[in-house]
Parts: sequence; structure tokens; C-alpha cells
Amino acid sequence: MEALFMQIQSFCIVILMALGIYVNKRRKLHVKIMSLAMIWDVALILQIELSRSAILKASKAMDNGLALNIHVSIAISTVVFYCFMLYTGRAVLSGKNAFRKRHRALGYTTFLLRILTFVTSFWAVAPKG
Repeated sequence: MEALFMQIQSFCIVILMALGIYVNKRRKLHVKIMSLAMIWDVALILQIELSRSAILKASKAMDNGLALNIHVSIAISTVVFYCFMLYTGRAVLSGKNAFRKRHRALGYTTFLLRILTFVTSFWAVAPKG
């Protein structure tokens, strides 16, 4: 039941990000939605860590299955890209239009990574055997 609740949250985060991309012309709304999505995603990671000791499991990469290692790699990449998104997004908001194309490209990449994180989470939690 706990895993289902986390999967539902993960799905909602993906939908929220899609909505944020859809309203990207409405800057204030876009910033609020995307900020909420990123904060919620980091909170979900903390929730997973507290309930499953995810960092400890992920640190045992040699003992983990391939699916879990792929999932963890994509999930970490997503969070790293959130940092790039925050940096470039703040630059665009401050009027540095040279960052706009980069922010958009990073945004689509981050969204793709988040979708892949969601999809691979089903394989990563599947029982072995």
C-alpha cells in the first residue's frame, strides 16, 4: 500500500510538470507549478529514504539488480537537472534572455528524465524471482 501511495505521488508530479510546461507562457503560474513539482519530488525522495533506507540500498550498487541501478541513476540525474533548471530559470526571470533556449532544452530533458524515473520505478520495486 505504501508503494502504491508513492507511485501515485510520482504520477502526480509528472502530471504537474506537464501542466507547468503547458502554461509556460504564463510565467508566474509556470514558476509556481514547476517549483511545487520539484519540491514535491524532493520531498518524495526524502519520504522514500525515511521509509526504505533508499540511499543505503542504492549505495550497494554491486548487489542491486540492473533495473534498480538504472532507476537510481536516472532519479539522481533528475535531481541534478533540477539544480540546472533552478539556475537557468532564475537567470531567465532576472532578464537574461540568453538563458531562455538553454532553460527550455534543459526543461524538456528534465521532464523526460522524470518520466523515465516514474517508469523505471515500477521495475525497481518489482520483487526478484
